[in-house]
Amino acid sequence: MNTFEKSVKIKLNSTIQPIDGEPENYEMWLNGSYINKAGKTYLRYEEVLDDKSIQTTVKMDNLQALILRSGGVKMRLPFNSEKQESGHYDTQFGTLPILTETHQLTHDHEEEHGINGNFKVQYDLIISGQSVGKYTLEIHYSEGQK
Repeated sequence: MNTFEKSVKIKLNSTIQPIDGEPENYEMWLNGSYINKAGKTYLRYEEVLDDKSIQTTVKMDNLQALILRSGGVKMRLPFNSEKQESGHYDTQFGTLPILTETHQLTHDHEEEHGINGNFKVQYDLIISGQSVGKYTLEIHYSEGQK
């Protein structure tokens, strides 16, 4: 099993449109790792939120994707462009089951002239049978200073 890992710069844009509120936009620049393992593509990075370290792994594809977060936030967020997927979010009160309904999922990348890629997912987050908002996550990653 071949594993290839390279340091990358990551630009993360997240937009949340709550059902009953104003949109929230976040932009972060992070250092992370691009990993290609057995033909699967992953990004790993660490962010700090409210003084808590959060390790994130994103498994990327054009039909399915998965975001795993651990540390200060524990979450499993799966995406499938063909059907709803079940995930979970761990809170101080216990584990909250969640569903994702994916509207758009794309991943374009190339390794020939250095690592470079874009990942985008648009989805509804569903808790207790109700959509709580429309989410868009865009990740651009590149090797070096691009």
